[in-house]
Amino acid sequence: MRVVTFILAVAAAPAAAHELWLEPHAYQVPAEGSLQADIVNGENFDGIILPLLPQRIVNFVIFANDQAARVQGRPGDRPALNQPPLAPGLNIAAYQAQNATVDYETLGKFETFVDHKDLGDVIAVHRARSLPEEDFKEVYSRYSKTLFAVGDAVGADRRVGLETELVALTNPYTDDLSNGVQVQLYYRENLRADEQVEVFEKAPDGAVAITRYRTDDQGIATIQVKPGHEYMVDAVVVRIPNDALMDETGAVWETLWANLTFAVPE
Repeated sequence: MRVVTFILAVAAAPAAAHELWLEPHAYQVPAEGSLQADIVNGENFDGIILPLLPQRIVNFVIFANDQAARVQGRPGDRPALNQPPLAPGLNIAAYQAQNATVDYETLGKFETFVDHKDLGDVIAVHRARSLPEEDFKEVYSRYSKTLFAVGDAVGADRRVGLETELVALTNPYTDDLSNGVQVQLYYRENLRADEQVEVFEKAPDGAVAITRYRTDDQGIATIQVKPGHEYMVDAVVVRIPNDALMDETGAVWETLWANLTFAVPE
């Protein structure tokens, strides 16, 4: 059985076994249009729209070509992102939330989450660390990106500095998609090989299908896509929190969630 590598460090942000993603009102935007996207917390492309709350944000930035700009807005704004593109071409919005915690009443509930996200031998390590099997905490962080096609949509996704990050190696708006969309998974500067990547596919009628892929030795998963569909890609890292974070939050585990959304044109 594959064994998870545990790393001491810091970080975390919102929602138990739920995803947190950036969902554009329109993925394809005219050059003179606006980038509009909600922060959504939920499951299966269905969830609660969160307002712009500066106290919950570590970073919220738009990238295009060699430019970058922080997302501007007033507390409570919905959509949380609503501003002009930086430039014609591919625009990347990246969001990192402040740390948050979740309580587990039983080890069984935690095990369900671990199994769903394929996090390896966490339960065995939990017991080896003599951790409680009831009433314990996890601290988590969210690292979400979305890709906008502005005007001709020319350009490429890239690393934007998130601690764990999904990078689209294929431009879903301009490239040949007959062989799918390739995404590459990182944790810090390391490629994450042989890891689960969960993909949520939303059809034009709102139906959602879920597929799980594994990354290859270069941390790459190739996702089969369909015209007119939206996609959310999600992957989770688990580690032991460092002493300072453990003391601050009372958490015995830490998870970091990478998320990427994009659409495929009709």
